[in-house]
Amino acid sequence: MRPDISRALAITPTSSAYERTIDITTIGARTGRPRRIEIWFYRVDEEIYLTTTPARRSWYANLLHQPQFTFHLKHGAHADLAAFARPVGDREHRARVLTSVIDDLNHPRNPAGIPQPVPPLDDWMTGSPLMHITFLEGHPA
Repeated sequence: MRPDISRALAITPTSSAYERTIDITTIGARTGRPRRIEIWFYRVDEEIYLTTTPARRSWYANLLHQPQFTFHLKHGAHADLAAFARPVGDREHRARVLTSVIDDLNHPRNPAGIPQPVPPLDDWMTGSPLMHITFLEGHPA
């Protein structure tokens, strides 16, 4: 992996909203058309995840339907990475990752300016999409 890509993916709880903001291009579950949105990514135990505050999300439905997508880095590195999304269904795994995300968002130096405290873990466990991201061999999309 290119060094600039590795650095861009190596976010921490003190990383700014700017640094964690990416675009993803999914294939619409109903339309079959490409859909590009802006979203934050998270890094927990050296792994990459996508999640949001509790709510139904079209991007999640799209990835359930077609898990291969493009992960667009746009800050720190510019790259379109071929990726695969896998839903995290195991309760212990979900709890560990979502606890880390909540701790990240509740960090005293929260660079994103999200009102604190964020919703509690129980809300995230029942209402937040969570995808584990794997980058495909060779990475370019």
